[in-house]
Formats: sequence, structure tokens, C-alpha cells
Amino acid sequence: MGAYLFRRILYGILVLVGVNMITFGLFFFVNSPDDMARAQLGLKRVTPAAVEKWKVERGYDKPLFVNNAVQGFAKVNETIFYEKSIKLFAFEFGESDQGRNIGFDIANRMWPSLAVQLPAFMIGLPIYLSFALLMAFLRSTYVDIWGVLLCVLMMSISVMFYIIAGQYFFGKLWNLVPISGYDTGFDAIKFLALPILISVISGLGSNARWYRTIFLEEMSKDYVRTARAKGLPEHKVLFVHVLKNALIPILTGVVALIPMLFMGALITESFFGIPGLGSYTIDAITQQDFAIVRAMVFLGSVLYIIGLILTDISYTLVDPRVRLS
Repeated sequence: MGAYLFRRILYGILVLVGVNMITFGLFFFVNSPDDMARAQLGLKRVTPAAVEKWKVERGYDKPLFVNNAVQGFAKVNETIFYEKSIKLFAFEFGESDQGRNIGFDIANRMWPSLAVQLPAFMIGLPIYLSFALLMAFLRSTYVDIWGVLLCVLMMSISVMFYIIAGQYFFGKLWNLVPISGYDTGFDAIKFLALPILISVISGLGSNARWYRTIFLEEMSKDYVRTARAKGLPEHKVLFVHVLKNALIPILTGVVALIPMLFMGALITESFFGIPGLGSYTIDAITQQDFAIVRAMVFLGSVLYIIGLILTDISYTLVDPRVRLS
């Protein structure tokens, strides 16, 4: 098991290095520092002196990989690649193109994102699994047929519809919660209730339908027929045997949600005015703050790789074959 996890960690590091190199190439080859400066300063009436000044102020005036103007190790560490790419592995995000400390912003904004995404995840997952199990348990009945139709209908509706409808009915028409905004402490509950509710509802269709497919696939296997032949009741077959063996594909899907717990939901945070990492990323893209975008791409990759490793560890708990590999 130790060798297996070591291989997975090494694989994750290699993936992170690859993502970092691709991101660096996209920002500094496809979109050069001169292009960044013109985008920030405005394309019209930008003098070469203004572009050069902008680059110097933000450290974009250095060579990309090798600085031949200095000696020793400075040839490497006084380059754009070292300053803007290598330092990310030490979680030194530096300053944004607007002059803000990115690390400080991330440390403060991650908590509003967690305040929305973590409750939505903890509440939504058992609801999705329960609804999927119900449809699988009552397969080919009216409950299953109408449940699948409901899932398809909910999948077909954009999350923006849920947000706008929720803000109109719960915020404007019934005055139950504020339409947007955020506060700290217990006062944050009134601002978080609607975003959490909408996050759970908007994910019901796709998740419940996918889990139902997994459960039905497991129910068609030989071990289920054997359990039924031994006289086990259907609910025990479903909730003990089928659910346990369906955990591996379920865990694989859940890992994709882990980065979103910290990174936040881009659209939800923007519409509800929640100062989390999702709205932080959207604002950076709107303002063309490339330093923030690079940092968020790197952070998202790190969280996703951590999620993959945690998933592999979880596999060892639900599948004994993994422990022997």
C-alpha cells in the first residue's frame, strides 16, 4: 500500500509540474508581457515607455529562463520563470498586477467559499444518494420513471435560472433572505441560506441520475443475484451490498467536488456578492489580472491532485484489492 501511494503522489507531482509548465507557456508565450501591459494600460495611445514601466513595476522585465546579466544562481532565480512559476510550488503567490498580496487574499477569501460549498456538499451528497437509491429500489415503477424525468428536467435548466428564481421568490417577493451580500459570524447565515439551497437543488438532477445509473449497474451483477437467491431482503441487498460496492465510482465523482469546496462556485458567488475565491477569480479575469489567474489555476490543480490522492486512500478502505496492488 505504501508503494502504491508513493506512486500516486509522484504521479500527482508530475501532473502538477506539467500543468504549471503549460500555464506558464500560455501566459508568457501566447500572451507576452508586452501584451499584458497593453491590456492593462489600454490598447490605444500606449507608449513603449509606459509599457516598459508597467513591466518593471511588476517584474515582467526580466528574461524568461536565463538571466545572462548576472552571475551564479541569480542567472536562474532572477527570471520570470522562477519568480512567476517556480515560486508557486512554495505557495509564494506574490502580488497581483493591481499590487495586492495574492496569498493574503486567498487566505481571507477561502472561508466564504467554504461557508457556501461545504454545507452544500454535506447536505447535497446524502440527498442525491438517497434519491438515487429510491429510484433504483423502485426501478421501473412510476417513482423511478417520474424521478428520471425530473432529473432530466433539472439537468436541462441552467444554474442561473435557479439563482434568479431563488432571488426573486425568496429575496424580493417573500423577503425571507437578502438577495445578495455577506457578513461574518452568525449573521452570515441569512446570506448563505439561499446560495446553499440553490447549490443543492441545482445539482440534484445530474448527480441523482448518475448515482442511479451506478446503482442499477451494480444491481445487475452476479453477487446481487446470489444475495437474492439466499433470501436476503431487497432493502438489505441494496443498502448493504450494492451501496458498498458502488462506493468506488461514487468516490471518483466526489473527488471532482473537492477543489470547488475551496475555490468556490464562480457563478453563485458572483450573483450573490459573496467575497470568496470564485468571485475573486471572476474579478481577476474581468480585470485581466493575470497574476491572480495563474495563482488560482495552480491552486486549483493542487487541490484536485490532493483530492485524487485522498480518493486513492479511500479506495483502500472500500476495495481490499487495492491494498494488495
